[in-house]
Amino acid sequence: MDLMHHSSTFLLPTIPLHHGPSLTYALVVLNQTLPRFAPLLWKHAQLRLCADGGANRVFDEMPLLFPEEDASDVRRRYKPDVIKGDMDSIRKEVLDFYSSLGTEIIDKSHDQDTTDLHKCITYIRDFTPDVNKSSLCILVAGALGGRYDHEMGNLNVLYCFSSLRIVLLSDDSLIYLLPRTLHHEIHIQTSVEGPHCGLIPIGVPSRSSTTTGLRWNLNNTEMRFGGLISSSNIVVGEKVTVQSDTDLLWTISIKKL
Repeated sequence: MDLMHHSSTFLLPTIPLHHGPSLTYALVVLNQTLPRFAPLLWKHAQLRLCADGGANRVFDEMPLLFPEEDASDVRRRYKPDVIKGDMDSIRKEVLDFYSSLGTEIIDKSHDQDTTDLHKCITYIRDFTPDVNKSSLCILVAGALGGRYDHEMGNLNVLYCFSSLRIVLLSDDSLIYLLPRTLHHEIHIQTSVEGPHCGLIPIGVPSRSSTTTGLRWNLNNTEMRFGGLISSSNIVVGEKVTVQSDTDLLWTISIKKL
């Protein structure tokens, strides 16, 4: 079985060379409070999208992260490449502002069967046909917290696009999917993440999961809702390995520096 490497180097000011796979980053901003490290994610990304009301967050909150600068200058510097969604949340003045700067506006109000995040992931997948999808990593800011149904919808997107690297981020934690078809090696960036972590089976039970690098490792352990799940675990080193007979969600805390 092939090995998949994971690392949260996108939380570092500079991504180290030769540290895991070389990835191309895209950023999606959702309609939740921006994490304090949003400018860092923006810098690392080569493509930046706002999902509908996420544009309001960039317009309103990016200037708050740069209180010594003129708000208009900050807003022009952090101009999304694309705004896509059903357009029921974005304010008119925000839409007009970014449209005047050349942002592509894609109105998908006719599609009420998929979430705005789903729509944005589809755009990124189709926009980057020449990029090896194994080297593409989509960062989603504002994906956790807020309304629980929205949060569950975001988790569902991980399963809808299980062949893509997608990382859901909030100010204090991140989540991504570990597909069962691969063995996983997670390189912990101890300066910015951990130690609290979890491995969660969603949808179906795991009959057998095995880990290394955790305080409470799993050893061919069964996990299911209504029984054991590996929540409130702790990383004890700089590498965690995971293999399972079912897809698992990996979550780890983000340090407040």
